[in-house]
Amino acid sequence: MSDYRIEHDSMGQVPVPADRYWGAQTQRSRRNFKIGGETMPSEIVHAFGILKRAAAIANQKLGRLDDVRYQAICAAADEVAAGKLDDHFPLVVWQTGSGTQTNMNANEVIAHRGNDIIGRPLLHPNDHVNMSQSSNDTFPSAMHIAAALTLTNRLLPALEELCATLRRLEEENADVVKSGRTHLQDAVPITLGQEISGWRSSLEEDREMLKKALPGLYALALGGTAVGTGLNAPKGFAQEAAKAVAELTGLPFLTAPNKFHSLTSRSELVFSHGALKALAGDLMKIANDVRWLASGPRCGLGEISIPANEPGSSIMPGKVNPTQCEAVTMAAVQVMGNDAAIGFAASQGNFELNVFLPVIAYNFLQSAGLLADCMASFDKNCLTGLTANREKCLENLHRSLMLVTALNPYIGYERAAQTAQLAHREGLSLRDACVRLGFLTPEEFDRVFHPEEMVK
Repeated sequence: MSDYRIEHDSMGQVPVPADRYWGAQTQRSRRNFKIGGETMPSEIVHAFGILKRAAAIANQKLGRLDDVRYQAICAAADEVAAGKLDDHFPLVVWQTGSGTQTNMNANEVIAHRGNDIIGRPLLHPNDHVNMSQSSNDTFPSAMHIAAALTLTNRLLPALEELCATLRRLEEENADVVKSGRTHLQDAVPITLGQEISGWRSSLEEDREMLKKALPGLYALALGGTAVGTGLNAPKGFAQEAAKAVAELTGLPFLTAPNKFHSLTSRSELVFSHGALKALAGDLMKIANDVRWLASGPRCGLGEISIPANEPGSSIMPGKVNPTQCEAVTMAAVQVMGNDAAIGFAASQGNFELNVFLPVIAYNFLQSAGLLADCMASFDKNCLTGLTANREKCLENLHRSLMLVTALNPYIGYERAAQTAQLAHREGLSLRDACVRLGFLTPEEFDRVFHPEEMVK
């Protein structure tokens, strides 16, 4: 048996691997775009399965598609959506900027798989699977479906789990008073619980921003076809297709009110990724705080301990590093770079179509997936095991010269500054410096100086 079969398209015949469902146009793309190793994200492929089934539902309801072909398309599309045919989607990101070749990859795979299900060649990739559609409205729709599903099913649950861990840590450490820090310098006291509450609140704000971005992603370009006019799509197709996507996903997708916008503008994805960048920025800050607070174990701050997951050095025995924090910060850097790429690519919507779609999809989904994974890992392998080093917190607290701020109401700002400067210069306690300067008696100092009460 030959390893290849002959397929054809409008440009002629092409040999295609015999054990693959793709056809001539997919094979041409494989041949013509040997660029990089980044294949089209599986989330886009699965979204195409949802989209193609929804289109078939709309076409059948509107009398354009007979029952036999309809059922075969739906069965094959379901397999695509479930990831069962991922091996039949080989194309790279670096292809046509409209994503036409990935749309045709989906059309060809569903047509050939559907014909296998029927047992005879009734389905044509363009005439039936792509009926009432264009690559120009399907790929933007697949991007929105993939983005909304990834945020809803992967990223937001991981974010909520992380917030839950921080809420627990916040409560457990509400009574741990420690030195605050601003400008990387000692500041007035704070509890560890209060510090953690800042982390938790930041992530909850990011969660709300992501939720606010979702409605824009629910708007689908389906029905706009080639340039937004809806040419070759029957009346009502856009609404029926969006309704079907909503029913298949459980998310409130709807048809975009202006298809000229939805084909050429990627502003909704830019806005959504902005929220991802905000989340990346806060995760960067939290991971940095954790590794600074855990620094040491003897020559750093050492106010918290985090799990020792693996050896940290190939030469220094016993060294353990904050590796989970490092992974989070690297992922955050990648997301920030992706944001720049997405913003620039989205600005290239010339006339009726943006032709930077695959790179936008790739970067967006990479960002969402990276953040979801690193939050889950950070939570499980680091934050869940975070504990306060109470004695070190207390030691650092009482060594801090900024506790002198508590004396401002009693001796004034300038005298308090003199007290701190003398204590620092001569290695004195604040109490000894204040008494030596004659600003307070020992008894007066003890009566008004209570660092633990400064956090209230």
